[in-house]
Amino acid sequence: MSEDTIRLVTIGRILRRRWRLLAALAVVGALVGYGASVLFPPRYTASASVLLPGQWEERELLTQVDIATSSAVVDRAAAKLGRGDAGGDLRERVSAKAADGNIIRISGTADTPRGAQRLADRMAGEFIAFAARITGGDDTGPEAATGPEALREKVTETNRRISDLADAADPGRTVESVQARTSLEKLRTALEEAMKKLEEADPASDKAGMVVMGPAVRPTGEAPPTRVQLIAGGALLFFLLAVVGHLTAARMNRRPRTEAEIAAALGSTLIGTVDVPAEPGARRPEGQGLLARTRRFLGLGTRWDMPAPQASGDEAGRRIRYRRVCARLRERLPAPRRLLVVVPEDDETARRAAGRLVTEAESGPSAGGGDPLLRVVEVPASQPVVPDRDTESGALVVLSPGSRTPEELAGIAEACADGGHEVVGVVLADAVRVRPARDAGRPAPAEGAAPALAAPGHGTGGSG
Repeated sequence: MSEDTIRLVTIGRILRRRWRLLAALAVVGALVGYGASVLFPPRYTASASVLLPGQWEERELLTQVDIATSSAVVDRAAAKLGRGDAGGDLRERVSAKAADGNIIRISGTADTPRGAQRLADRMAGEFIAFAARITGGDDTGPEAATGPEALREKVTETNRRISDLADAADPGRTVESVQARTSLEKLRTALEEAMKKLEEADPASDKAGMVVMGPAVRPTGEAPPTRVQLIAGGALLFFLLAVVGHLTAARMNRRPRTEAEIAAALGSTLIGTVDVPAEPGARRPEGQGLLARTRRFLGLGTRWDMPAPQASGDEAGRRIRYRRVCARLRERLPAPRRLLVVVPEDDETARRAAGRLVTEAESGPSAGGGDPLLRVVEVPASQPVVPDRDTESGALVVLSPGSRTPEELAGIAEACADGGHEVVGVVLADAVRVRPARDAGRPAPAEGAAPALAAPGHGTGGSG
């Protein structure tokens, strides 16, 4: 699987075989999200809309948005709300954005709905006051109120004095008087044009009068992320991390799965492949502690990345496979010999296959006339220790494909060599699914019906 492309069937296999573990991790993630919601209290957000009359370009609106959240406006709002020097903290709780129709929406976030409403309204009011002060449209000062009107009065008085000077000049009698009247008229025209341009350039003439479009609506729900969102996000995050972790472990898996790879790692040859009916509910007598029960409940004791057990034939077909293994051992051994059957202690399928192999060797038709005498020895895969050679003259390794790493297989071979045992062969044990009986009244096939059982296309195939 380390070289295969990850497909949907792989995801489905994870969900089907490790759903309890994934559910447990999702619950843990939900608890972490709940803890985060306790550490970070809920927040509420309210928004107030400010209308900017007149024609505004996009860059001008963006400038007003920056002004609405500037330190000058925020500090004034903090002072009015009685926060003192908390303008820096308040700046992180306010925001503004330009909406359609020359509208700036100012939002405030607080711990309570009422606090959020007050903050949004105060920010809108301070923004309007500050913008009016910048554009000169602030009517709070007496100078600002009388400045434009006084300028208009000065221009009117100047025009009247120009008219008086023009009338006082001797009209048409001398060249100097004509030139004086012409200069006075030019001065009058220049003053009128300057006053007209001043009125047109006055920003308060068409862009003043910002108004708040009603008070901010008091929020009825929490601002995201809410407690429910944190709980759901934590559960989803832990669930996805668990799935990604399974996929990463599968991609990094280097356990040999083929018969040739396993035999090469043990430095021996393959004797055959046998079928073992899958029994998910079977329990070994050891490992009944709390940790072992938890591992079994979560499904950690079984490999999720192994293919689903394939359908097997009947009992007679499975028995023929065990007899073939005994026959090949008899052919490889010139005389009746005693062999150790080495099985990894955590490989339940191999342990059951070894027990069945011993039974067939003792009760087969060649028992006592050539079949070797087998004795099962279970060894830990991490630090295997095989008994020293006594009456046995070799070792037969039985294991499940894809269950051991190359290092573990090499360790088992070295342990056999240290005990003085030659590894005469390898037997692979495949977990299979027993087919239900097709017809209860149909007689079982005869024991000698080998051609039908040996037909090609068997689910577990191989060299059984």
